[in-house]
Amino acid sequence: MKKMPRVLIVEDEPAIAELIAVNLRHNGFQPIWAEDGDSAQREIDTVLPDVILLDWMLPGHSGLVLARKWRADSRSKSVPIIMLTARGDEPDKVAGLDAGADDYITKPFSTQELLARIRAVLRRRAPEQVNDSVAQGDLVLDAATHRVTYQGRALKVGPTEFKLLHFFMKHAERVHSRAQLLDKVWGDHVFIEERTVDVHVKRLREALGPAGAMVETVRGAGYRFTSQPAALLRA
Repeated sequence: MKKMPRVLIVEDEPAIAELIAVNLRHNGFQPIWAEDGDSAQREIDTVLPDVILLDWMLPGHSGLVLARKWRADSRSKSVPIIMLTARGDEPDKVAGLDAGADDYITKPFSTQELLARIRAVLRRRAPEQVNDSVAQGDLVLDAATHRVTYQGRALKVGPTEFKLLHFFMKHAERVHSRAQLLDKVWGDHVFIEERTVDVHVKRLREALGPAGAMVETVRGAGYRFTSQPAALLRA
């Protein structure tokens, strides 16, 4: 029997949580409800969920604080997080993505949109069947062992940033628009905004340290990966 994906709903309004849970159950998911950060942490400690639906406004710790906490924890860092919030302004969306959320959905939302976004992050979470290694200059990525090294030193790179770096290194010296990166790295039919790419590129550069200069911004066009960045040549 196929395992039903576990969805942890972190929402302090019982009526909203129950509505989400009912729709998830009817569509082949196993919902678990937590009304605040403490109870959500207990659920995560007991059984790791497949997806977390995280409300922005919660009693005690906010959704942003919890997202950062779970992203920093080695056990929960790869669990997809979708932020649920009434805040629809772009700065708020960017803040949610910067905190570690994989996607963002503004209340009120339709059941079909929510289900589509959950399925999208689960698809992106599924590992690609790539076991090759690729090197550009002193930067080496091994897809089989999920390791990245620069000048022989191991780097900590998150799962989405790893996929983004892998694509960049396999297609070095080419300019890729945000829309192209969304299609190639996240997959088509994914309901996220192009601004998401900028957030993950920022995280990737931070993870790469000095090698982050290899990911260049091409104004008005997108991004390019190069093994001979001007910043490193000047260093």
